[in-house]
Amino acid sequence: MNPKTRKIVIAGSMGAISVILGATRLGFIPWFAGVSLTIMHVPVIIGAVLEGPVVGLVTGFIFGLFSLIQAAIAPTGPADVWFVNPLVSIFPRLWIGVIAWLVYRPLSNLSRHFAAAAAGISGSLTNTILVLSILGLLKKLPWNTILIIAGVNGLPESGVAAVIVTAVVSVFFGIERKKGGPKI
Repeated sequence: MNPKTRKIVIAGSMGAISVILGATRLGFIPWFAGVSLTIMHVPVIIGAVLEGPVVGLVTGFIFGLFSLIQAAIAPTGPADVWFVNPLVSIFPRLWIGVIAWLVYRPLSNLSRHFAAAAAGISGSLTNTILVLSILGLLKKLPWNTILIIAGVNGLPESGVAAVIVTAVVSVFFGIERKKGGPKI
């Protein structure tokens, strides 16, 4: 497959998966006290690991735009109003794939499994840190609450992202190695 076509296919597929995860609520793993862990950022990380920072940026934009639209037309909770602001919904999501790729690329020479896990953690934490920091700067949440949310939600989300990204990327590269390239 043409490398440019492959990038477009991966970006579109990962963006579509992010939208499906959000629209169906499958991207939210029930946690405690009515809170959910999100995995909607995982396709952004996978896209970046597989095809680079531009694909991560495009997929992150799709994820962020969907977050903004969903918050505007189908809010599910009182905090959704904050995500109508593109600084909260789109800007942080642009960086998920870029940071994940920047972590993955140099580590992939040592071990693809380790690099994929590190990319999952770093991409997930990028989302958490940027969204929460912007909410703090906009004075939507007090900083002590932000630290609690980061610990209670952000750290487990990054662990889940590490596991899923490692599994998917390992399967993808296994298929690529055995078949001479993925057949998409």
